[in-house]
Amino acid sequence: MYRSLFSSALSSHWRREVLRTSLWFVPSLEVVAAIGLFIGTLAADRAAYRGEFALPGWVISGSADAARQILTTIAAAIITVVGVVFSIILVTLTLASTQFGPRMLRNFIRDRGTQVTLGTFVATFVYSVLVLVSIGTGSHGDFVPHIGVTVTIGLTVIDLAVLIYFIHHTAISIQLPQVIASIAADLAEAIKEQGGGQDRTGPENGPTTVELVNRTESSGAVLLAPVSGYVQFIKHQNLVRLATGADAVINLEHRPGHFIVRGHRFATVWPPEAAPLVRQALGRAHIIGPYRTLTQDVSFGIDQLVEIAIRALSAAVNDTFTAMTCIDWLGENLCKIVAGWHPARVHRDAQGYVRVITAEPSYDRLVQRSFEKIRQSSLGMPAVMIRELEALTRIMAETTSDGQRRVLLEQAAMIDRASERSVPEAADRADIRRRYEAILTMESRLTARGQNA
Repeated sequence: MYRSLFSSALSSHWRREVLRTSLWFVPSLEVVAAIGLFIGTLAADRAAYRGEFALPGWVISGSADAARQILTTIAAAIITVVGVVFSIILVTLTLASTQFGPRMLRNFIRDRGTQVTLGTFVATFVYSVLVLVSIGTGSHGDFVPHIGVTVTIGLTVIDLAVLIYFIHHTAISIQLPQVIASIAADLAEAIKEQGGGQDRTGPENGPTTVELVNRTESSGAVLLAPVSGYVQFIKHQNLVRLATGADAVINLEHRPGHFIVRGHRFATVWPPEAAPLVRQALGRAHIIGPYRTLTQDVSFGIDQLVEIAIRALSAAVNDTFTAMTCIDWLGENLCKIVAGWHPARVHRDAQGYVRVITAEPSYDRLVQRSFEKIRQSSLGMPAVMIRELEALTRIMAETTSDGQRRVLLEQAAMIDRASERSVPEAADRADIRRRYEAILTMESRLTARGQNA
């Protein structure tokens, strides 16, 4: 039951992510709302035109020609501002691509403030055009939608406030610390969504996972990838139902974030007789595309922060402080991973039989990809090395096992050796050595505390 709920939550998260990364969804909703508002105000104007009620004093009155002039002016101004908004968005995306890397574009596209701003202006334009078209001749003379004209002016005032907000929001969102913090927040959300998958209650029946992996490797049927691209999302719940119906076990050899090549080995199935049925449904259970996403791929969030850091450390940019900011946020998220990272590597059916075995990133690999590329790019930079060692010390404080501490010590030792090779100043090397010794001291203290417990 828990596994079903967990998989359903991830599926909902994926659907939300798909809608959030589209520039058309929110504007489309606002345009539909504008059409609904027009239908409502038109009905009220028709009723007032027939004399069913008197218009309030705050409703703008005037002739049909005056209403046409007002609406035409507003519609023209709004569509001009839409062009300006588009220009600002394009400039922002260009800046993001060159300064932060092309993979950061999705973070700006999925920005809700940008989508709402664009939708508000487009919806106002649509509403004003519909009100303009509704002006015509009726049984009692010219029909003028006074309520519609008044609402259009009200929407124009709202648009002005939204434009001011958009300018402020854009000025804030393109600042590098804000970009890094937003990526880190998305990464923290992904860790929370994906990290609790192994806390499962219920029966566990049948062969062990190790036995099933050996069976799929030795006598299982090999399935080939149907298309090429990055694995973006896996519908584990669908695969569990499929494997249960076929009384089979599916061993997935690629996780979200991996690039697969069409016609190459993708998964194995045991018993092999179930392969034809699984082969048909496996493609529908996998979403494969040209880019990576964070929904089931925590490594992608780490790679984004690492990419910004190594760009900042390049000779062309030489921005040490940006790299240190990325290291701070990497350390903060790795503390969360140490404390509660338990991804679901085995998916069971309702009776407790293993049905799907997945490939998930290990804690060791996440730590390695967080620090290795930055360490390789920070040779001869004591400030960056010191910040890395300080981050490792914070992570060390959250560890609960010797295995978790071992990988941190390996990274710290490599940083210490790199400083001996690349830092010419003895005082700088001494500062780095002190941070390294602090990690060793903390590791000894935690190990002793564990032995005493």
